Amino acid sequence: MIETLGRALLFDIDGTLANTDPLHLKAFNQVLGPRGHVFDHARFSKELQGFANVSIGERFLPDESLERRAAILDEKEEVFRNLVAGQIEPLPGLMALLDRADEAGIPMVAVTNAPRLNAELLLSGLGITRRFKALVIGEELPHGKPHPLPYQEGLRFVGASAAASIAFEDSRSGVQSATAAGIPTIGIRTSLSDADLVGAGAVASASAFDDPLLLARLARAMAW
Repeated sequence: MIETLGRALLFDIDGTLANTDPLHLKAFNQVLGPRGHVFDHARFSKELQGFANVSIGERFLPDESLERRAAILDEKEEVFRNLVAGQIEPLPGLMALLDRADEAGIPMVAVTNAPRLNAELLLSGLGITRRFKALVIGEELPHGKPHPLPYQEGLRFVGASAAASIAFEDSRSGVQSATAAGIPTIGIRTSLSDADLVGAGAVASASAFDDPLLLARLARAMAW
């Protein structure tokens, strides 16, 4: 296998590799609902989806100490992990796409604002942990998404060019992060519409990884 230098595929995890957003919504409502914050899908997609827990705590738990905010949101993540255990299914076409990238020698990176425990659980549950050259956790950096730093770090790990790479994202903040890093970004329509994703900066959108137009775009961009 000859590695293709300069190109990479970068993936968000939640809502992109697997449609986990409904379980995140349920977990947020279970933990934040008794504290006066109840979310429907529209509000979730605008105010929670893709954001790091630090910023969520600042917005929705402003009267709590930093330690208490962290504890409350850790509880939410534990609820989510309990809900998602044994229910992790890849989006259609994902495994075939990962196979194709491996065969072409194109490195892959996972870039997420999720806590490390969540990210590792989902990658392990999908059986694809070893497929990624790096796992970038936004909350472990000085800035998470929508700042470009997480995607800049992903590119740095594999020595890839932003312009020659492609990112996959399902949230506004994620699309904004990847595009701010200069990476052409495909929006995955698990939660948001094409208009929402393109409005955030995506070059196109797809319902899943088996979309024929997406596959044709990847074949051109990755030269496989």
